[in-house]
Amino acid sequence: MDKPRGPALAGRESQRSGPVRVLIVDDSALVRQVMTSILAGDPGISVMGAVPDPYFAAQRIAEEVPDVIILDIEMPRMDGLTFLDKIMSQHPIPVVICSSLAGPGCEATFRAFELGAVEVIAKPRIDTSTFLEEARIRICDIVKAAARVRCRPRPSLSIRPKLSADVMLPRPTRAQALQTTDRVVVVGASTGGTEALRVFLEALPHDGPGIAIVQHMPEKFTASFVKRLDRLCRVTVKEAEDGDPMMRGHVLIAPGNRHLLLKRSGARYYVEVRDGPLVSRHRPSVDVLFRSAARCAGANVVAVIMTGMGDDGASGMLELKEAGAQTIAQDEATSVVFGMPHEAIARGGVDVVLPLERIAAEVLRRCAM
Repeated sequence: MDKPRGPALAGRESQRSGPVRVLIVDDSALVRQVMTSILAGDPGISVMGAVPDPYFAAQRIAEEVPDVIILDIEMPRMDGLTFLDKIMSQHPIPVVICSSLAGPGCEATFRAFELGAVEVIAKPRIDTSTFLEEARIRICDIVKAAARVRCRPRPSLSIRPKLSADVMLPRPTRAQALQTTDRVVVVGASTGGTEALRVFLEALPHDGPGIAIVQHMPEKFTASFVKRLDRLCRVTVKEAEDGDPMMRGHVLIAPGNRHLLLKRSGARYYVEVRDGPLVSRHRPSVDVLFRSAARCAGANVVAVIMTGMGDDGASGMLELKEAGAQTIAQDEATSVVFGMPHEAIARGGVDVVLPLERIAAEVLRRCAM
């Protein structure tokens, strides 16, 4: 079942220098205030305006074109999806959807990805200082990375040092990677991954290999994403729960805001869903899943890294390859953002680079070897 796709912004170039200029479009005065405070605290970002609806946004854009737009979905006079469609058809600008992601609104969010939104973030809560600090880190990183969808400079300086998978589990050893007859597949994706995963999973047969996936997304988003994929695909797709077994024809996707780890009991594999700090700036983190797979499955793994900003999964991919796993990366031409695959390739962790449409067949071929 084919779905419309947004424009491929990854190849666009820009001569912009200096801070990333951001326009916030949200009808909530509190959200505009909180988002402005979060973004203004980063020296690499300049908030050029915060307006209550797309009409005010259009006036502001006519005066100065932003590098990134943060856009709500439900607003008066014109909804965010209509405005997004107009932006992408007339003057493409990287757009980050900022939504509460509750209930039926999730379908609208999927539509936003199809129209060309770069990323989706949850509206920041202000009930705990820990959540607000993590939201600050993630939002600032996403905004600066979104600007690179057009111009692709190296990432700006981080707000705080990134944590590696070391904070969740030790590095793999050869002794932990004994080969068995069972193969498992682990996949990591971020920006553009919702559609890439649909293409990948729709191409699999009903009895395909067991798959564990980390797709960067916030809380409350994963459940609807999983339901959509389960409806479209022949394999069974579910949101991972602690202790779920890895079985043929079943796909387990990490729940938003929880890490996903592969575990082994005898010759059987299962998953562990765990809390923990942000790893490579993410929770769930691809590096955590990949390292856990390298530790307990090693040469029994086929790993795939797909479109996404940043470098989450690059270190884990190398650890998997060193443990004997077979590794695949999505190519630049079919990636919305080539960040994660590029970093994994650059570090020497990738065996083969393929266009998205060929990855499923290659995974099946390697699982049958």
